[in-house]
Amino acid sequence: MTSQENSLNWFEIAVADFKRATKFYEAIFGIEMPQQEMMGMKMAFFPSDNMAGKVSGALVEGPMHKPSADGAKVYLNGNPDLSNALSKVEAAGGKVVMPKTKISDEIGFMAFFTDSEGNTVALHSNK
Repeated sequence: MTSQENSLNWFEIAVADFKRATKFYEAIFGIEMPQQEMMGMKMAFFPSDNMAGKVSGALVEGPMHKPSADGAKVYLNGNPDLSNALSKVEAAGGKVVMPKTKISDEIGFMAFFTDSEGNTVALHSNK
């Protein structure tokens, strides 16, 4: 890895109820998540550009994936303003655990929410 490469190239968010979790993320981001089963796992994919250098990931239900509020923190892209997605979290079945908070003028804003599966996930946006 070099400073010219993404530190993160893929992420997976563990889910216990695949249908519920997919509905949750589609609702808060206003997206459709293509689904596929592979290697004994159900997967729903976040928008991507065929691994062309942009980081993406998936919701995953499988034997090696267990939802947790204490696991690694993934920051999802909330641009242009994370308030849009954050405002939909509770109606979709999640809970805001840290409201939109300014990091700095240069870095932008962050927030944390618990998703429908019990994972604590973060949002980041420039505004």
